[in-house]
Amino acid sequence: MNRSNKRSQMNALIVLIMLIGSILGCGKKSGSTPDPVVTPPPVTSNDPAQYGTPYSGVPSSKDIVMYEVNLRTYSPVGLSSAMARLDSIKALGVNVVWLMPTYPIGVLKASGSPYAVKNYTEVNASFGTLDDLRAYVAKAHTLGMAVILDWVANHTAWDNPWIENKSWYQQDASGNIIIPPGTNYSDVAALNYNSTPMRKAMIKAMKYWIFAANVDGYRCDFADNVPADFWKQALDTLNTITTHKLIYLAEGTKGAEITSGFQLSYAFSYYGTLKSLFSGSSSPASLFSTNTTEIASLPSPGIKLRYITNHDNASSDGSTITEYGGKQGALAAFTLAANMGGIPLIYSSQEVGYPNPINFFNNVTVDYTANPDMIAAYKKILAFRAAHEAVKVGALTAYDDVNVVAFEKRSGTDDVVVLVNTKNSISTYNLPTALQNTSWTNGLTNASTTLTTTLTLQPYAYVLLKKN
Repeated sequence: MNRSNKRSQMNALIVLIMLIGSILGCGKKSGSTPDPVVTPPPVTSNDPAQYGTPYSGVPSSKDIVMYEVNLRTYSPVGLSSAMARLDSIKALGVNVVWLMPTYPIGVLKASGSPYAVKNYTEVNASFGTLDDLRAYVAKAHTLGMAVILDWVANHTAWDNPWIENKSWYQQDASGNIIIPPGTNYSDVAALNYNSTPMRKAMIKAMKYWIFAANVDGYRCDFADNVPADFWKQALDTLNTITTHKLIYLAEGTKGAEITSGFQLSYAFSYYGTLKSLFSGSSSPASLFSTNTTEIASLPSPGIKLRYITNHDNASSDGSTITEYGGKQGALAAFTLAANMGGIPLIYSSQEVGYPNPINFFNNVTVDYTANPDMIAAYKKILAFRAAHEAVKVGALTAYDDVNVVAFEKRSGTDDVVVLVNTKNSISTYNLPTALQNTSWTNGLTNASTTLTTTLTLQPYAYVLLKKN
């Protein structure tokens, strides 16, 4: 090969090498090391897919009117019968439904309590299926009501699959799993909150229903007996589900529950004083004192759940009809619970004046068409509350009397007065100077009313007034 051809070949080779170098070095600074190729890991989640559209109508805590549903009071028992009642519950003025436990009930050492949970992520077959629960929640949402489930974090049934993990449970000195300390709950085994795996499993189960059934929060049973740091861990985790606004109600009284994330807690003391007042063993002054103490003991922004009965009280104390001296007495007591402070609760059967105790371990059929006059009265009481911010957040001024609970609440220009005769006899109430010769509208009848110096109240009468 001659020199000219060799030079041409060399030139071509140099150009080729430069071209390859240019391609390989494209986009890189001189001397830089090529970035490694990294394949991102797949996005995985242990949570089920979200069922339905998260409900956007969950009320603010101060606006909640709650109804506790006992599925065993319907015939036939279960979610389908309960769903047929949702329109009537909404008509009362309710915007949050609390379903008592919907989970399978343990058989081993059983007493029949729905609070002996056999499986946290299944629906009790005697109540229906997961699809039935989903349909119930969907209809409630359509009607403008949120749905919260009852959560039992303190203990499980003895035949819950978790029992295979012995370290998840409290044990005696001999290593035997025990019932909850300080109780006679022989049908359940006490959980051990020193167990990190158990905590994680509990939180995972709580997350499950928010996704699988589109529920809006939890009423947490026996909350005082579960460590506050667990509640904070659990509720902080649930709050990472930003698609949902969630409601948390603690069956407890500890301030730590509110600082852990609960918005609502039980008004045990108020219930006890209210019941004593109507039995004649307490006074209006005691009720005001209890109200003040109970609210003052609650860290902001916590709110108390006020009630005249619930599933425990209806079982152990009797019906509202016997506890408060009849239908009129029950309505008078509810007027106080709904208007003095906190948020009101109605328990299944209360609105129809069911006259007998209801043992929630058993099926007890309630006629929900009974006493339509009483149903209408509950609607009016709750409508008054809904119409007045003063009732929900107003400052309370108490007026003294031995028989009549009388108070005024104000918020801005909204001004209301509540008068309740707590006796089964006529009471003549001497109006305080601040209320004498003032004009009002009766919140139940819309009639104009002028207060003078005295007011005669029939047995268990209640009066709701709004300032003209």
